[in-house]
Amino acid sequence: MLRWLIAILFLANMLAFVVMRGVFGPTPTAGGREPNHLIRQIHPEWLKVQPVASSDAADQPVVGGPAPAAPIAASVLPQ
Repeated sequence: MLRWLIAILFLANMLAFVVMRGVFGPTPTAGGREPNHLIRQIHPEWLKVQPVASSDAADQPVVGGPAPAAPIAASVLPQ
């Protein structure tokens, strides 16, 4: 029983290896990703990258910095 399981796993491994080597053709991830999005773009040259202004950068999180304190007020609930 265990021999058959090992044999089946070995054959499945060999099949996966052969498929990834491209014996049956190129893999689906070999080409460009979602080329339809590039074709459907309207005026991509109009897009402009702008740096973040210092006034807008105040609300940007700092990676590795301390977590900001939540602006909430707590009070004792009446009983």
